[in-house]
Amino acid sequence: MKAAHTYVAGPDLDLVMISAAIQFAADKHRKQRRKDRAQTPYINHPLQVFDLLLRIGGIRDTYILVAAILHDTIEDTDTTADEIRDLFGEIVLGYVLELSDDKTLSQADRKRLQVEHASHKSYGAKLIKTGDKISNTGELDTNPPMGWDIARRLGYIDWAEQVIAGLRGTNSALEAHFDARIAAVRLAIAAEQLPA
Repeated sequence: MKAAHTYVAGPDLDLVMISAAIQFAADKHRKQRRKDRAQTPYINHPLQVFDLLLRIGGIRDTYILVAAILHDTIEDTDTTADEIRDLFGEIVLGYVLELSDDKTLSQADRKRLQVEHASHKSYGAKLIKTGDKISNTGELDTNPPMGWDIARRLGYIDWAEQVIAGLRGTNSALEAHFDARIAAVRLAIAAEQLPA
């Protein structure tokens, strides 16, 4: 059986460290775009996750907030674990690694593992993963990935709800925000199916 994670609180809103993380992530993601119809700059996603944790979740732990900003850097850029450790420390690196999918696996396996591992994540990783799922599902009604039909969008929502089920009990405000947003997205997608 895997040992339980021990939560080590980070400093309260270290703005210098947060600013450094924003600059680092902006540089690493500078050439990337989201897959949405608007081709949104990728950096908007980690910044939205950061904002959700700060504003909705009430999180003030710098290590968690910095990891939220950096959560996709190892998975989706040329960032190394050593870079994160050297610049932001071992705790931030731990969160980022915990949130990084193994890209050598198929997409189906990565999705399955996200569901299976959700309840076993550390407190900080659960918060970030909740923010990530809010961000990734929040515009499936108004700005979905290009080429995603209604069935694919609804399938993604169903999968995101399975991941969130394993994260529940971590932050009631974020979970309520996810539930409300998903309900609104489902309603908007259902309206697309109605005859004009």
